[in-house]
Amino acid sequence: MAMGTRLLLFLPWLLLLLLPSHAVTAFRFTVDDFPDEFTFGAGTAAFQYEGAVAEDGKSQSIWNTFAHSARNPNEHSGDMACDGYHKYKEDVKLIKDIGLTAYRFSISWSRLIPDGRGAINPKGLQFYNDMINELVKQGIQIHAVIYHLDLPQILEDEYGGWLSPRIVVAHWTTILEPNIIAQGSYDIGIAAPGHCSYPFGRDCTVGNSSVEPYLYLHYSLLAHSSVVRLYREKYQAVQKGVVGINLYSLCIYALSDSAEDIQATERANDFLFGSILHPFLFGDYPESMKKAAGTRLPSFSSYESKLVTGAFDFIGLNHYSSIYASDNPDASKMPVRDQAADVGALFRETRDGQTVTQYPPGRMVDPQGLEHVLKYIREKYGNISIYIQENGRGQIDNDDDNNDLMDVERIDFLKKYIAGTLKAIRDGANVKGYSVWSLMDMYEIFGGYKAHFGLIRIDFKNPRRQRQPRLSAHWYSDFLKNNVTIQVESGAATATSHAQI
Repeated sequence: MAMGTRLLLFLPWLLLLLLPSHAVTAFRFTVDDFPDEFTFGAGTAAFQYEGAVAEDGKSQSIWNTFAHSARNPNEHSGDMACDGYHKYKEDVKLIKDIGLTAYRFSISWSRLIPDGRGAINPKGLQFYNDMINELVKQGIQIHAVIYHLDLPQILEDEYGGWLSPRIVVAHWTTILEPNIIAQGSYDIGIAAPGHCSYPFGRDCTVGNSSVEPYLYLHYSLLAHSSVVRLYREKYQAVQKGVVGINLYSLCIYALSDSAEDIQATERANDFLFGSILHPFLFGDYPESMKKAAGTRLPSFSSYESKLVTGAFDFIGLNHYSSIYASDNPDASKMPVRDQAADVGALFRETRDGQTVTQYPPGRMVDPQGLEHVLKYIREKYGNISIYIQENGRGQIDNDDDNNDLMDVERIDFLKKYIAGTLKAIRDGANVKGYSVWSLMDMYEIFGGYKAHFGLIRIDFKNPRRQRQPRLSAHWYSDFLKNNVTIQVESGAATATSHAQI
């Protein structure tokens, strides 16, 4: 990033008051400005949406177990969630009414194959068949995720789940966010199955934070790549489908112009993006990862290297926020290191008192961050096909029903990020679709029923789980169905928006 651009990005909001009025321009667009085959959708996830936790033969998942443990970060279990298992027809109608052209959902492994492998649960299969048929009938493009954090507990108990090379799964978008789950679930232990070791996590009873994140990452890549090979050999020619993997993304800004901070930012990007994309493009992990982790990072055999190379048709991105990185010279001196220490960087949400992050639910947005991420991927890894599979703004439940429905800040967020997506496309990014997180309020992994991301409000106090479209749902519908013109500020004001409030 050029010095002038960096200074422009991070000038304090106060300086904007001194800019002449012509420095701010309007960026206008409609849905027709996007490519013809571009899809607009919204998403849910099985554990967070379906409920029916022990109904019709479903077994427990690792998140069912974790949510009922003392380590659950919120007081809710998600056992009922949105009751989507019983209300999916109503929800498909809402999807159609809004005007969405795509719907991203996940399939509960423990509902479809309760024993983790082998026999398929006919009632689970019937549920997904019925829901998919309903979507097809309404002309909705289907984007299915096979693994969205909810491994069957029986596989975790039997052989350690994702820490074993015996784990292989199939179909569509295979695995959600393996690049960040490696740390959250197997390093600091804040997500299911909650593995960690002292001093890197709290209340650790099982795990090895120095080794297990890399095992999880490695076997996730091999499982995904095996699926891609199987699909290409047996099904793709006839079904004409595609298989991808999902990444969690952050825009990582260097805290300063120092060589050390810039190098730390490059390492952080290698761990965040390169841990997945580098093997797919080059058959091996980035050199910075291999140097930092040493023998704790598994090596690809010659066969495995060939297996992972090119093992994707698209990449799905989940993007919410941006962050600053600086060098951490003390990390290399630690006698025992976890994955976070291997990165050798310190992360913070502020620079000179200015905040960039938006997630967990907050007030800040950085739409340029998504543009930067798409440009970074294109320049470093080529112009690969990308779907924005999650992007949205959360708000905390404040028991004010009227205010909860008038989510003007979410509309502002979506305007800016959709505009950023279009700008990235015009700059050459090969983005195929954009999906709001989320279609409706759900059981959020770290926020329970208190964190609301939905276009549709769910009354979690009501056992009927009543649905009510928010203002953002009406706005999104107007954009998609009526071709209304959207206007966002561009130029100097937008360039500094992540440092404004």
